Amino acid sequence: MTSTPRTEEVLHSLKQQVTVSVHSTRALVGSVQEAAAGKERERYETFQKRQEEGKTKLGDTYEPLRRKPGLRPLPGQELGLSVQLTFWDVLHHLGRALTLSQRGASRGLAEHWGSLKYCQALGADSDTYLRLSEEGQRIATYYKALQSEELGYAFALAVSEQILTRRFPDHNVSFVRADTALRAGWTLTSRDKARSKTVGYHYRPQFFAEVWRPGESSRVFPIACKGNHSDRQKAYEQLASAAVHADGVHIGTWNETPAFLFSTEISMDGPLTVHALHAEGPGGWLHIPQGTPADHVGQPLEDKNPGIGILKPGHGEEPDSSEPGCQVGPDYYEWFQRALARVGAAGLMAFAGDGESTAALLNTRQGSDYFQGFAHASAGSVQDARYKLLGEQFEGTDHVFRLNGERVQAFSGVAKDILDILVTRNGSETPDQRADVAAHRQRVHEWKAVRHGTFWDRKWGGLVSISRDGTALAMRQIAPFKDE
Repeated sequence: MTSTPRTEEVLHSLKQQVTVSVHSTRALVGSVQEAAAGKERERYETFQKRQEEGKTKLGDTYEPLRRKPGLRPLPGQELGLSVQLTFWDVLHHLGRALTLSQRGASRGLAEHWGSLKYCQALGADSDTYLRLSEEGQRIATYYKALQSEELGYAFALAVSEQILTRRFPDHNVSFVRADTALRAGWTLTSRDKARSKTVGYHYRPQFFAEVWRPGESSRVFPIACKGNHSDRQKAYEQLASAAVHADGVHIGTWNETPAFLFSTEISMDGPLTVHALHAEGPGGWLHIPQGTPADHVGQPLEDKNPGIGILKPGHGEEPDSSEPGCQVGPDYYEWFQRALARVGAAGLMAFAGDGESTAALLNTRQGSDYFQGFAHASAGSVQDARYKLLGEQFEGTDHVFRLNGERVQAFSGVAKDILDILVTRNGSETPDQRADVAAHRQRVHEWKAVRHGTFWDRKWGGLVSISRDGTALAMRQIAPFKDE
């Protein structure tokens, strides 16, 4: 039986460079198409059976699901057959992804700490390929669906960042939860607090990647991602499903929005594999008028309700029609860019543990009420965490827990100069006290010059991941209580 590793060994293993296998080939495209056809046959047979049993309404007809067309493998020069990552960087991506998820019971406080449950879930084999550890296999026994979903998010975002930073080296890449961003203008479900009509379509990408520079038009890439503990056939089925979700939002005209699709196969006895496809297209651009001041992105977000549905142009005598989903048209480009910027800033503040400033950046449908009730030290009376990591000052929140019986401290925060720009005091949205989203974007863009990645900080005494967006996730072992 394997002995329990010491905490220091665990921390050092989290900064080890590991290889993540990537599967993105023409054969994968064919396999996904076959899986999609199989699922459509099942749906049609189910519809016929319900019709025979009298469980359908008069006039109901079978409608196949709309899937993202034009799927193809990623260019070999972008990823090859593998990518190099540190596991701590992956957990940093997961933590950022969970900040606005509203999954926890603490009114949004430190929801991202859920990422830490995977500290010992993965390890490298003799060839340094990433795979489930014994601890990860035990977790999967009880929480298989949750583990595959969350790690699916983490690896999809980590790989997407590598792809997009190579494609757009002079730009920033921000990841935001798609539902949170869309709720700025659309009522997605009947549970949303709004009087407007719901979209009535539950297929949407999980995330948006926004590629941007201050004062310029940005470009949006929907990301649909899933994970499984099964096999490649399950990955094919998940990618076929992801194609439905990716096509639920169009930026610009019909079928021109690029997208990324991922299924992370977390094998119980082999290397972890990320199956990836993408769809190209000239769309996704949030064109803003030439000469628009850079600070315009920081203007308050008006209460708008874009139309429901996606305009499908007709052909010949066939008229235009409306397909289910959400579409951001030219009249809403500048507005949606501001919505993405605010959600991105809100995610940073939630990562730092400042619920008051998070809530001030969101509307009611986006969950502003959920994040009220906790505040950062610079905005209220709560004493919070401040540390210098790798020579940079960060402020945020911390969490103390036991790892293999030994006490460790985890810290999540934002660079102080970025956080100071975004802190909202006393819930105010007056011009002199509200978060300056435009200044925040400018400072984050400048932050690209600061080194990022996963490092061991000897002065702090632990592991530190610094991201391109100015956030930090750190962990160190701390002394036991005197009576232990």
